Amino acid sequence: MMKPKSKNIVLEMIENRTLIKSLAKNDFKTKFAGSYLGTIWAFVNPVITVLIYWFVFEKAIGATARIRGELPLPYVLWLVAGLVPWFFFSDCVNAGTAVLTEYNYLVKKVMFNIDILPVVKVFSSIFVHVFFVVFMLALFLVYGYFPDLYVLQVIYYSFGVLILALGLSYLTSAVSVFFPDTKQIVNIALQVGIWATPIMWNIDDMREKIPDGAMALLTWNPLYYIVFGYREALIDKVWFWEHPGMTVYFWCFTALVCVLGVTVFRRLKIHFADVL
Repeated sequence: MMKPKSKNIVLEMIENRTLIKSLAKNDFKTKFAGSYLGTIWAFVNPVITVLIYWFVFEKAIGATARIRGELPLPYVLWLVAGLVPWFFFSDCVNAGTAVLTEYNYLVKKVMFNIDILPVVKVFSSIFVHVFFVVFMLALFLVYGYFPDLYVLQVIYYSFGVLILALGLSYLTSAVSVFFPDTKQIVNIALQVGIWATPIMWNIDDMREKIPDGAMALLTWNPLYYIVFGYREALIDKVWFWEHPGMTVYFWCFTALVCVLGVTVFRRLKIHFADVL
């Protein structure tokens, strides 16, 4: 008897949207269950991180930022525009990698569609991300930078982060079932990634110091496109389609990661219950 063909992952997400929403909301609420402050910790930790980076780089080191390379800009605004998408990405990938282990009791249920579990984790991270987008916009308002139509691009770039993180989560969650060290490798990769991505430092100031080959590798980092895009939406006021080459590259790379991630996940999922 032939095995029924798996549905398109997008169709499965649409069909199970109510369940995904419910599980994502519950996942967010239970993440800090048992602590006195509960879900408040989800917001406190990133805020403390922003304050530490701001103090070290602006107050201690004297880092500065500029609009279009000319007008001075409060460094904290430039910094937070890079950290907010990075927080979202790292939270999605970290949580997505461990999702099958965390929900192993659902994986072992024959009737449960485990294809949606990575989606649940990524969507659970949206709650914190929305808060920090609002926090970021409020910070810009405090410094006198008022939102305009360009700010709407934050939605586009956030969607890009979500899709990239989802593709990676399918891949890393499947591999981590058979190779538990995947979680540690992902953590190290994210630690390297935050410094390899121009978040705390300005890539334009380093062009004369970094060889062309290394500079190309830095700009091929898909998170460079996202961080660069956030800053152009909020600070430089540039539309994403004004960089067609970078945009095409990012979405081709993201599509490749998604196809690879879903393919590996579905090839290995028949063994998940046995291993877990």
